[in-house]
Amino acid sequence: MEKEDWQRKGAGHRQRLRDRFLDRGLDGFSDKEILELLLSFGTPRSDCKEPARRALKQFGSLAAVLETPLAGLQEITGIGPKNGFAVHFIQAVARRYLRDRLQGKRYLTSSADVRDYLLHALRGLKKEVLCVIYLDSSHAILDTETVAEGTINVNTVYPRELIKKALQRNAAALIIAHNHPSGSIVPSSQDMQLTRTLSLLGGMMQIRLLDHIIIGDDSFSFADNGLMAEIHDACRETMERLHSSKV
Repeated sequence: MEKEDWQRKGAGHRQRLRDRFLDRGLDGFSDKEILELLLSFGTPRSDCKEPARRALKQFGSLAAVLETPLAGLQEITGIGPKNGFAVHFIQAVARRYLRDRLQGKRYLTSSADVRDYLLHALRGLKKEVLCVIYLDSSHAILDTETVAEGTINVNTVYPRELIKKALQRNAAALIIAHNHPSGSIVPSSQDMQLTRTLSLLGGMMQIRLLDHIIIGDDSFSFADNGLMAEIHDACRETMERLHSSKV
């Protein structure tokens, strides 16, 4: 009888949360209430309040919980495979939604959407991942793709293969982005070398590298900080020297 009473009260509580969302969206929801509802999708007959509280205490924020690998989530008492699946499924749906929303939009008027997508897709990952955004001649977004995982540098990314992918999509411009698992957004010497190499190879094929964005605890844009202009100038001088040496 006590179990049935608890289940009835729990079902009523979750229904009130759902009704609040349908009425006002997420306004007024705490992170614990949001996570509680997410976990309940996996185990609708279980009390998810305590697992939600424990997960937030363990990982620090809703974003951190969403970015935690399934094995890490299941270390929390009360979160099993079904709960973990629900959380990861929602995370994947959100990532695809943000990615697909970019298709056909012009980068110059949608840079905030691009940044939102990259932050959601790359922040908090435990390994480095390199994403590429392909653009046409008017800088409308053609496609996005993850092209490398692991250590991101000029020796592992193979810039000529990336340029080949761009040519296959008839792209006229690129934006690359990768994450620093440490949280730092300071460009490394390898980041600088990769950007210079891609800019030079792309320039030879009339494909312009517009930006290199680093995602950590925040984000860093080579273009916004003047580094892309410096790299483009240096690449142009190199190409002019190569051309003059052939004449």
